[in-house]
Amino acid sequence: MFKELYRKSIELAAHKSSKFFLAIISFIESFIFPIPPDVLIIPMTIAKRHEWYRIALIATISSVLGACLGYLIGYIFFNEIGLKIFELYGVDNASFLKDKVSSEGGVIAWMTLLAIAGFTPIPFKLLTITSGFVHFNIFYFIIISFLTRGSRFFLIAFLIGNFGAAMRKIIEKKLLKVSIIASIVIIIFALLIYNFLENFIS
Repeated sequence: MFKELYRKSIELAAHKSSKFFLAIISFIESFIFPIPPDVLIIPMTIAKRHEWYRIALIATISSVLGACLGYLIGYIFFNEIGLKIFELYGVDNASFLKDKVSSEGGVIAWMTLLAIAGFTPIPFKLLTITSGFVHFNIFYFIIISFLTRGSRFFLIAFLIGNFGAAMRKIIEKKLLKVSIIASIVIIIFALLIYNFLENFIS
């Protein structure tokens, strides 16, 4: 099933309404769809290199809006909808996460998980739904989602848009390593923002 979805996603990249389909896939990928927006971003940017920033922006905004819906599902409909989505990805029990985020250092740990999931192949959708379930601070949630998803999509689109199709194989081979490094940077940045806001509010 996933291979068929992947093939169809690739086909959408060549469609005249590809930006619309990119927005849709980026949106639903944040809470249920298994195929990442990168599948459309890469071929779309190769075809329209001068529009790389617009393609990345569409993917980022749509992904964050989808993340907010995932948050809402976890916040209100976790038992009715959220658990079924978790089951699709082989996760039987997510309730233990509530204890983790409630413990000392849990908020920072959760920010770290969100940052990693937002920038790497780890299913971001599971974290968006669970963030709502544990009532994670929505303000921090949106900021981290924008930082991580935006960094990932803009990085990919920038490299393809400025260095062409030659970057495609490099990105596909090295994305995980680059993602890990970028995740560390994003996590540090997110922690600095968190500490600043904590001190400012207190």
